[in-house]
Amino acid sequence: MGSAISSSLMMGLTWCCCTASGSLCQSCFGTTAEGTTGRKRSVLLLTVATALALWFQYSLGPSIVTMDGFLWKMYRVIPGMGKMVYHSWYDSCEPYDIIDGEDGDSQHLLVQCAGNAGVFRPMAIALIFFVLQAGATYAQASLNKEAWPAKYAMYLILVGITVFFNNAPWFTGVFLWVARFGATLFLILQQVILIDIAYDWNEDWIDRADQQDRLSYGSGSSWLHAIVCTCVVFYLLALTGIGMLYHYFGGCSENTWIITLTLIGFLAFSVVQLSGTDGSLLTSSIMSVYVVYLAYSMVSKNPDGECNPQLGGSDAWGIAIGLTLTAVSLAWTGFSWTAEERLKIDNVQSARSVTGLSPEANGASVNLDQPFLDPEDRPATGLVTESDSMPSAANGRLAGAGVWKLNVVMALICCFVAMILTGWGTITEVHEDENSAANPTVGRVNMAMIGISQWTAILLYLWTLIAPRVFPDRDFS
Repeated sequence: MGSAISSSLMMGLTWCCCTASGSLCQSCFGTTAEGTTGRKRSVLLLTVATALALWFQYSLGPSIVTMDGFLWKMYRVIPGMGKMVYHSWYDSCEPYDIIDGEDGDSQHLLVQCAGNAGVFRPMAIALIFFVLQAGATYAQASLNKEAWPAKYAMYLILVGITVFFNNAPWFTGVFLWVARFGATLFLILQQVILIDIAYDWNEDWIDRADQQDRLSYGSGSSWLHAIVCTCVVFYLLALTGIGMLYHYFGGCSENTWIITLTLIGFLAFSVVQLSGTDGSLLTSSIMSVYVVYLAYSMVSKNPDGECNPQLGGSDAWGIAIGLTLTAVSLAWTGFSWTAEERLKIDNVQSARSVTGLSPEANGASVNLDQPFLDPEDRPATGLVTESDSMPSAANGRLAGAGVWKLNVVMALICCFVAMILTGWGTITEVHEDENSAANPTVGRVNMAMIGISQWTAILLYLWTLIAPRVFPDRDFS
């Protein structure tokens, strides 16, 4: 009797736990019902890939090449496997197995090389996954929300298999260069993401101010003051960043040119934005901080030790900022209603008007008695929503018809994460006699690619501000 009661209790508790877990997963990652896209599940897979990349970089890779730790001992238990895994990771990193310290420590460069190769494995499989899924969802959008347990299982199995593959040529060769180009494209695409977030943020607070004014005229000014204060904070961050770059990285002419041109660039698009009614100052302030971050990314990759005081050390700030931008991009890709629409070329061409007027009404005056937003205007959509459904589904259109583009974004994010965690594939070590990096050519290439991304972003944002003035007859709303 007691055993029967105990069994019933265990079955009941198991059912409750399974039901609660299912509800929690459904609440966090959406459903597969009509009108959903499966974007949140894609975000979860890339989050898992990033976690695996960090584990491979700081634990698995170093333990294999140094033949130390629990993981290495576990591989050695299986006959022949330890030797196979060791040579798969060590052979391409052998040139870095040199004495690099006064105490005879020969592990520093070797561990970096193995750590980089460790990052490339899960991120390469994630890249392949999202590229294939982009092709599949282009043909049939509903495939993006189906068979996710099998997709997760297949991904983890493939990542496990890569442990037995040699670093070269696929990971430290082919994937490294693919990731560099993909990360360069993502830095440009990041501008679209930040602009969309900034516009949603600006419109949301203006909408709140307008709603308060309808209840009591003038009571919404606190929201407008918050927008101005936020702009001031972002511009102060940008200017402080410029000052710190001059102080720490201004030791040579090439860095000084990069920093000065960055300052001129964000002052230029800020002036252009303030001279018209298109765009918002909040968007310009966020873009200013972003281009300063790209300038920092450039100068911190300089292989000349006289120009780069961080050379040979861990770029903790760069990794932290890069992963923060990755988290923002993942949130936008997985949870923003505007993500799919903003990826359309026609919707990225120009800034939104801060007056709320259509292009045909450019000559009209703003009625200050009815401030900012007309009651008929559609409410702004925020960054994070509670549903995995797309607005298009509510309009009767097939949800996720363009979800393949979001998979392309996820593929580019894979490239960006791989580059952020590995310093764009550099092995950071300073030779005291030469005062240069261990692989200086890589640093120069990385600086050039980030510089191209930075100025493409600046020029694209300038175009979004200028286009409505150059072509007033076109609808850029």
